[in-house]
Amino acid sequence: MYPLTGGLYLGWALGANDAANVFGTAVATKIIRFRTATILCAAAVVLGAMFQGQSGIRTLSSLADQTQQTLVIAAVTAALTVTLMIFLRLPISTSQAVVGAITGVGLASHSLDWGSLLKVLICWAAAPIGAFLIALTVYPLVTLFFRRVPMSILWRDKLLWSGLIVVGCYGSYALGANNVANATGIFSGRLDGVTDHELAVLGGVSIALGVLTFSRRMMLAVGKGIMPLEALTAFVAVLSMAVTIHVLAMIGVPVSTSQAVVGAIIGVGLLRNRQNLRFGMLRNIAVGWTLVPTISLILSAAGYAIFTL
Repeated sequence: MYPLTGGLYLGWALGANDAANVFGTAVATKIIRFRTATILCAAAVVLGAMFQGQSGIRTLSSLADQTQQTLVIAAVTAALTVTLMIFLRLPISTSQAVVGAITGVGLASHSLDWGSLLKVLICWAAAPIGAFLIALTVYPLVTLFFRRVPMSILWRDKLLWSGLIVVGCYGSYALGANNVANATGIFSGRLDGVTDHELAVLGGVSIALGVLTFSRRMMLAVGKGIMPLEALTAFVAVLSMAVTIHVLAMIGVPVSTSQAVVGAIIGVGLLRNRQNLRFGMLRNIAVGWTLVPTISLILSAAGYAIFTL
C-alpha cells in the first residue's frame, strides 16, 4: 500500500490547484464565502469520484506497465510538479503532470502504450476547444433569456448567484469524476485487494482535502487573473467547463479543468469584450502548460534512471 501515498499526495495537490476552476470567480467576487465554497466543492468531488471516476482510472492504468518502484516515481514527480506551479500561481494541468510522469517512466522502461497516449492527447486538445465552442453557444442563449424574461435587477442577480453556486457544485462533481484518475489511476490492478472503486473513493477524498486545506491562493488567482468576470460570464464559463469535463469523464479520459475553463473564458471574452482579456496572464498559463508535462516527464525519467542504477 505504501506506493499509494504518492498518489494521495498528488490528489491533495490536484484539489488545491483545480478547485479554483469551479468556484474561483464566485469566491473572488464574494458571491459565496471561501469556506462554504470549499465544503460544497469537496463534497461534490467525492461524489463524482465515487460514481463516475472508474473509467478514467482504467484509461490511465493502461498507459504503461508499472512496478511498485515506478508507481512511486510517477506519483511523486507529478505531485512535486503541480505543487511548484501552485506556488507560482499558475492554473496548470494536473492531467499533463500525471501523463508526463507516466510517459517519462514508460519511455525509460520501454513500456509505453502509444495508442492510449494518443487517445489522451486528442482529448487534451478537445477540452479547451469544446469548452470554447460551448461557451460561444451558451452565452447568447443566456443573455437572450434575461432580455426576454421580465424581472428586476435584484431577482436577476439572485438567479445568477444561485446558478453560479449550482454550476460550481456540478463542476466539482465533474472534476471528481474526471480527475480522480490523475491521483490514483496508475494504481489500478497493481495493489493487492484494492478495487478501482476503492481507488476512486481514496482519490476523491485526497482531492477534497486539497480543496479544504490549500485552495485559497489559486481561487483568487483564477477568479481575477484571466479576465474580469461578473456573475453572468462566470456562470457561462463554469457551465461550459463542467459540461466538457463531464462528457470526457464518461468517455474515460482525464483532462485538464484548467485548460477547459480558460477555453470557456476566452469564448465568453470574444463575445463580450475581447479587450478585457488579460493576454499577459494567458501567456503565463500557456508557458505553464508547456512546462508541466516537460518537467514531469524529465523528473520521472531521471528518477527511474537513478533508482535503476
